[in-house]
Amino acid sequence: MTREMHLNAFLTSVGHHQSAWRLPESDPLANTDVEHFRHLARVAERGKLDSLFLADHPGLWGDISRQPAAALEPTVLLTVLAGATEHIGLIATASTTYNEPFNLARRFASVDHVSGGRVGWNIVTTATLIAARNFGLDELPGHRDRYARADEFVELSRKLWDSWEDNAILGDKEAGVWGDNSRLHAPAHVGTYFNVAGALDVARSPQGYPLLVQAGSSEDGRDFAARHADAVFTVQQSLDEAQAFYADLKKRAAHFGRDPETVKILPGIVPTIGSTQAEAEEADAQLARLIKPEYAIKQLVNILQVPADELHLDEELPASITTDRRIEGGQGRYALVVGLARRERLTVRQLIGRLGAGRGHHTLAGTPEQVADAMQHWFENAAADGFNIMPPVLPSGLESFVDHVVPILQARGLFRTEYSGKTLRDHYGVVRPANQYVDGEAG
Repeated sequence: MTREMHLNAFLTSVGHHQSAWRLPESDPLANTDVEHFRHLARVAERGKLDSLFLADHPGLWGDISRQPAAALEPTVLLTVLAGATEHIGLIATASTTYNEPFNLARRFASVDHVSGGRVGWNIVTTATLIAARNFGLDELPGHRDRYARADEFVELSRKLWDSWEDNAILGDKEAGVWGDNSRLHAPAHVGTYFNVAGALDVARSPQGYPLLVQAGSSEDGRDFAARHADAVFTVQQSLDEAQAFYADLKKRAAHFGRDPETVKILPGIVPTIGSTQAEAEEADAQLARLIKPEYAIKQLVNILQVPADELHLDEELPASITTDRRIEGGQGRYALVVGLARRERLTVRQLIGRLGAGRGHHTLAGTPEQVADAMQHWFENAAADGFNIMPPVLPSGLESFVDHVVPILQARGLFRTEYSGKTLRDHYGVVRPANQYVDGEAG
């Protein structure tokens, strides 16, 4: 079979550019408008995309004056989108640092049942002090400690999802026996971070486990992805960097005894599409003119973890900010931003302009053919198994991608023309996992 791309639509309120909400056509209330997300989901499904994705952060950033900040809890929104679609996969972020395994495993198993086997979990460890203080902590837990907790969290979640065998429900009316207790398996888990006694109260879901997605790029994040993830959302600025990440993660997956081909790597791209390159570049320029530097610097401070008074708009980053400096926040994103600034010798003003479009993801501005060419080049040169599509403006950016770029990819034999499977695992070519408690099946 010809290798095909995997495409995910990363949905936000009105787009990934921080200024998108200020455009005349944008709805500043879209972030809590269910119909807005229904429309986006249907557009993505019309394009036969593998999945859509809703990010999440368990805390308000504090300053709501600069851009839409309110957000619906994503797994709740996924149940709405499940009813609005038939085929597309539905992925949501949930934190292992600020949830408990029983509740979260139950929630994802429930959405998998509701959607007919189309749910995925983007596993994050949440690298902000804002979130920590919402959950009774004075300090952000250490980076390594967050990943150790996440590792146990995922292993315990698997035990919970497997706690019902597939044939545990008998429904024998004549004998009066609904289920077989011998086919239930209580995890009885006693670990470093969690103690969970009983079986889940949701039967094993259509996929067995949700598709597991991860997005960390630090050393701990890469190892975690190589052990657990079926798909990896990653931030890569250039082909060389993407190729290096791709090779490294595939090698790590093999080291952990996994088939590297079953780990799908999807760099984020932020495509601005125009009938000409000049038209696309002008659309980008319009958005850039709407950036408010005083707000963008606050975002940069969160990434770099330095006082705001150390950053000056028309100067480069201070010499003390180096790529090998250790922080307890998002290490992968920190390294990417500092590397970009140093490599291109950007001033702070230039850096926030580059980050405004997609927070460090690869940006493209051009015709549909140019966007398709760039995607094909990465895909065919060991840099990507597909892409995390992050339109700068929504819904128009997703509509343009689906209506103009997807047909080119389909004509080139790079992307499906119809869905061939029923579940999200089917879309990504990932098998349904065996139940670890059943004799003869691997855990």
